[in-house]
Amino acid sequence: MKQTLLVLALLLLDLGFQSARPCPMFHGIFSVLTDVNPRSLNTSLLRVGATEEEMAAFRKIQECYNEAGVTAKLLDFVVMSTITTGPECRLLYFNLFLHKVTRVLVG
Repeated sequence: MKQTLLVLALLLLDLGFQSARPCPMFHGIFSVLTDVNPRSLNTSLLRVGATEEEMAAFRKIQECYNEAGVTAKLLDFVVMSTITTGPECRLLYFNLFLHKVTRVLVG
């Protein structure tokens, strides 16, 4: 179980460094992974067009989180926070904000 969570944490770090584009999507799915309710995970995965195989894999990860307990969830939250507050994601959020402000000002 601990090995599965370690692999997940490493994958999450790798995902965080590859591209800042999916930051909001990553944040949303990761947050529902730690939720006990599988419905919220399914809803989030359907929004991003996940396949049935991907959904099954994420359900398995969610089961691992539920078995590992609160400590594992908190530790992975620290990892996720580090990724989503990294320079790539902050730049993406800033650019999205500028784009929205420009749209409002230009009309």
